Amino acid sequence: MKFSSFSVGGRSAYGVALSDDKIVDIRAALTDSPDDLIGLIETGNAGAKLIEGLLENPPEAAIISTSDITWLPPILRPGKICGVAMNNSASNERKISAPEHPAFFLKPSSCLIGHKQPVEVRSYYGSVHPEPELAVIIGSNVRDVTAAEATNHIFGYTIFDDITGNGMRSEDLFQYYALYSSDSDPAKLERREQHLSYAGRYKGTDSFGAMGPWLVTRDEIPDPDNLGVTCKVGGEVVAEDSTRYYNYRVAEIVSFISQFQTLQPGDVISCGTAFKPSADRKSIHHANLQKVDGPIEISIEGLGTQENPVVRKQMDIGNWRLK
Repeated sequence: MKFSSFSVGGRSAYGVALSDDKIVDIRAALTDSPDDLIGLIETGNAGAKLIEGLLENPPEAAIISTSDITWLPPILRPGKICGVAMNNSASNERKISAPEHPAFFLKPSSCLIGHKQPVEVRSYYGSVHPEPELAVIIGSNVRDVTAAEATNHIFGYTIFDDITGNGMRSEDLFQYYALYSSDSDPAKLERREQHLSYAGRYKGTDSFGAMGPWLVTRDEIPDPDNLGVTCKVGGEVVAEDSTRYYNYRVAEIVSFISQFQTLQPGDVISCGTAFKPSADRKSIHHANLQKVDGPIEISIEGLGTQENPVVRKQMDIGNWRLK
């Protein structure tokens, strides 16, 4: 099944696809349905059976054309969005040092936009580029799950554009001495040189998380570790890749994150950037959205195509300091 969230007639709604251009509005069809997709996910097998029954005989009045809707992110307010960093084997040769496990950061739900909604790029952001990624939607509460069991806790998959502000990442770079308690003498402190940049701005700015259009259930994607990914910007291909080139498989990622944070229904895990360059060697790093016009188009095998226009705004940052 393929689910979506959208607005229509001035109200927020969610639905299940009858076809690529027809959706059954679940709340219009079922008066006792959950309020949103997270609510539906939380119902588990009971919700799945409810939707299966609806698809067998959908009421005509609840069928909507996709041309009449405004697409929203499939999950409107996930509890958390986890982004996996540097997970493509194509980036390995650029690593000076790196952990031997998935490294992840968090993005706020306020960064989310839906299919066909604009990515806003303000001039004071500096360089900004898209990052096409496969995203997992968690289906149940889980902590400390093994990799062998992890996929049982996945509800489905969607397309995620983990838009990244390289300019802000550079501005927020710290090179400093971190203080650690000495292993040999806990009463003493050691200084260790570190280099880091916090992801709050360069990953979490408004509209830096395009998601959708569809949330496709797990049963329709038998092998998430072997999906073709293509990204175009302004009609030019800038990435031709596959999820088989991820360093860590989907189940491993879910398992690893669950060792530290409880995963909950509707949580999003974006599994890493597919960025192998196109045949003519154009890459996502050439697609600086301050200079390159949209739209951004990301296609993932079995999940459809996400498209977002780019809107640039020439402006200075606001007066954020007290005088």
